[in-house]
Amino acid sequence: MNERRQRIRSILHQRLGSVSVAIEALHHRHNVSAVMRTADALGIHRVHLVEGHFKPSKGAARGAERWLEIQHHLNAEDAVKAIQADGYEIWCADLRDDAVEAHAVPVDRKVCLWFGAELAGVNEAALEAAAGIVTIPMRGFAQSLNVSVSAGMVLSTVADRARALGEGSLLSDSERTSQLDAWFKREDEVMYRLAERARG
Repeated sequence: MNERRQRIRSILHQRLGSVSVAIEALHHRHNVSAVMRTADALGIHRVHLVEGHFKPSKGAARGAERWLEIQHHLNAEDAVKAIQADGYEIWCADLRDDAVEAHAVPVDRKVCLWFGAELAGVNEAALEAAAGIVTIPMRGFAQSLNVSVSAGMVLSTVADRARALGEGSLLSDSERTSQLDAWFKREDEVMYRLAERARG
């Protein structure tokens, strides 16, 4: 148990606070789950789910949602307000002439990467609030990517660049303490339930 707690502490101390992700109501549940799993793997802690309460696909998420700070928003307008109130700039993933590649997204400030729904694209409210647009250059015959693949490519680049700036890009000490308490409490509850089952 001590080894497990030490691993949890280690992972938490690598969590980014300066990069977050927003995902609009996607039609395929596994895409939402895949993006959340990617966020967890990259150490991105905060995820905003816009327009709907998603039930993660177990196969794609693999429990990653348990380790993320997830905020649900009924609509894009509410999500924009919450994200900006937390001090994040919104950068939308979209195909526009003025879009930049992921390596040009500023990481000397808090940024939230916003990904739209598969069919409708990015909500207009998010585009209007965006500080900029990020895109992935298409150099092959395929001119589109699955949203979870696009998110993975963009988030990986931005997260790595932010992490390279050092401690300032990570969660604050107070955020770590609060999250650690929550994670330990949940772990204790899980262990208690397992022990109860074992006792029959």
